[in-house]
Amino acid sequence: MEIDNLPSASDEVRDVNDCSICLALNQNDHLFSKKKKLLERQGFKSENCIYLKCSLCSEEVDTVLKELVQIARIIHLNEPEMYFGEDDACTPADSYSPRNEMEALNTIISLVDICLSSCKPVQLNVLQELRKAAIRMIHKYGDVYSMDAKTLGDSCVKENCLLQWGESNGVRTSLKIAYVEGAGRGAIAKEDLNVGDTVLEIPLDIVISEELVQKTTMYPILSKIEGMSSETMLLIWSMKEKHIADSKFKVYFDTLPEAFNTGLSFGVGAMMTLDGTLLFGEIMQAKEHLREQYNELFPTLCNNHPDVFPEEYYSWEKFLWACELWYSNSMKIMFSDGSLTSCLVPIAGFLNHSLHPHILHYSKADSDTNSLKFRLSRPCRAGEECYLSYGNYSASHLVAFYGFLPEGDNVNDVIPLDIDFGDDASDIITSDWSTHMVRGTWLSKNQSIFHYGLPSPLLECLCKARCPELRTKLKLQGSLENEMEVLNDLLSIFDGMMENLEDVNEDRSSTEWDIKLALNYKDLQRRIVSSCLNSCHAGLKTVELALYECMEEDTRG
Repeated sequence: MEIDNLPSASDEVRDVNDCSICLALNQNDHLFSKKKKLLERQGFKSENCIYLKCSLCSEEVDTVLKELVQIARIIHLNEPEMYFGEDDACTPADSYSPRNEMEALNTIISLVDICLSSCKPVQLNVLQELRKAAIRMIHKYGDVYSMDAKTLGDSCVKENCLLQWGESNGVRTSLKIAYVEGAGRGAIAKEDLNVGDTVLEIPLDIVISEELVQKTTMYPILSKIEGMSSETMLLIWSMKEKHIADSKFKVYFDTLPEAFNTGLSFGVGAMMTLDGTLLFGEIMQAKEHLREQYNELFPTLCNNHPDVFPEEYYSWEKFLWACELWYSNSMKIMFSDGSLTSCLVPIAGFLNHSLHPHILHYSKADSDTNSLKFRLSRPCRAGEECYLSYGNYSASHLVAFYGFLPEGDNVNDVIPLDIDFGDDASDIITSDWSTHMVRGTWLSKNQSIFHYGLPSPLLECLCKARCPELRTKLKLQGSLENEMEVLNDLLSIFDGMMENLEDVNEDRSSTEWDIKLALNYKDLQRRIVSSCLNSCHAGLKTVELALYECMEEDTRG
């Protein structure tokens, strides 16, 4: 994406003082072809230059912004948003998700800022007006999710010590740490903060990265082990560093919990509750991998190098604790040399995840200040908890590796479908999607016939598998009969999924944290599948009525 202040080579004559903002798809985007088709469907290209005349009034600026937002939304679509966004009913005014909307608007602001830094004086006013219009859209969108944090009276002595330690090492922040109802510790804004403000700046000197391990006596030993990754080295380093009394990071380790309570620590009761769910398999696979990794390293390292790897620091329980620490608290940081490394960032770990985050991007080190800067993508009022995004994760991933379910509708809560179309299906089905999925149909904007709140790629694929020539979306007898068969196929699939989620032995009275979390997750899965079943039943009634009307019309001739 770039800024272009030069007139295009088109037939239209443009004033020399006109400026333009150019948005282009990344050629390396694995969704490039799909996004290109979607852009073309809405009248755009893979590369677009939107021109601004210096004489534009505020209404015209708003029109230009809407066009830019349409393009930027598509550029920033992730895979689930793309898959479920192929619904014909989606209008150019529709947003795909809170994350996508903030990405699109912040991209436009960044491009305008670049343009402002080198524009002609005559262009200044229209660019400033465009920036203000984008900020207004962010305020309007973000205000819906803005609310004061409900803080508790618990003491934050250790956390405040960490803040003081950070500030003595160059940390700057507009946040304070408090215990928040239902979320544990969180970061609260001390003052009203605006889009683009840096709310937290962490010097790289206090970021826990691979460089620390390289300075220790364990590095020459670990670096000789085949297949040893920097992440595993850091994990092993942290298991020991946690216990060193004069460690530079002692005050940081002191703030860490004794138990992280992620899905990796689920007991037998919670795992029994999860039987039949995606999360059950995800946790079992992850723990099996970690156990194999642990057995490959210990007790061999302790036996061969007891002075470097004291046995008391390297039990399975402590290894699992360190794994949970790194899964739930590490951040991928891009350093100035281009390396991307998992790191622990003291103080930043107090920023909780939200589906409506204030901070979208924070992983690139600033080479000018040699620090990490956490900038706001939407405003955060004084007294409001400041959130960031851990990533576009489903509920199963967040429970397994972070230990919580986010509040609200998560557009990434998808259930993959394993559909067998038969050996000859590849010759019949021509689909842009090789895998299919569903999510809660309440998220769909289109519940009408031929849609039913279900994803269009899935319906089209099933229809083509049954009868390639009949997916016309016209109310013709053959097409409607084919539609009914598809909906009955889906009912059979969803009935089987719901049956797997039923469990008469669930312990709803349990007070154990892991069982309660497992039950909440399973309830979410049931809600998703139930919505799909309801949509299929409602769809069948709609198609039956349309078929009856179609046949009545044929009878009348």
